[in-house]
Amino acid sequence: MNVSELHPNTYNSYYQPYINKLADVELLALLQKQVDNFPKFIESIPNQKWKYAYHAGKWTIVEVLLHIIDAERIFQYRALRFARQDDTPLPGFDQDLYVPNSNSAHREKNDVIREYIAVRQSTIALFASFLDEDLKRIGMASDSEMSVAALGFIICGHQKHHRDVIRERYL
Repeated sequence: MNVSELHPNTYNSYYQPYINKLADVELLALLQKQVDNFPKFIESIPNQKWKYAYHAGKWTIVEVLLHIIDAERIFQYRALRFARQDDTPLPGFDQDLYVPNSNSAHREKNDVIREYIAVRQSTIALFASFLDEDLKRIGMASDSEMSVAALGFIICGHQKHHRDVIRERYL
């Protein structure tokens, strides 16, 4: 499935900025492209910036990266539930609770890269297993309907959004 095939009524408008960051590409190709490129981006971050926050009260770079990984895990779980036709509405998650509990102060760059690759490879394997009909399935998360496909594209757009923020405000 390509981004252009994604209907706006299959996800909350909150996620539109993430979808807007994506070119009209096929989902699995985009997931693979990002797993090939994003670790290189992480590696390029200067070590002295690793625990840097551009303003008091803002996350550090390592916290942003761990947030990306946490969110991908949550979106992946939602996609699995919806694809398997589990109709149980899923709650939201409070990213502001996750970040301070991510143990970021103890995380090294190579460790974060390995974890990112493992999570993304798992995402790729999951989405590769879905048929077109699975991608179109809808579930309820955070009081909004979401399709399996939308969750895949949101994963990609969310990562791209935070990469852009790191480039613009941290580096």
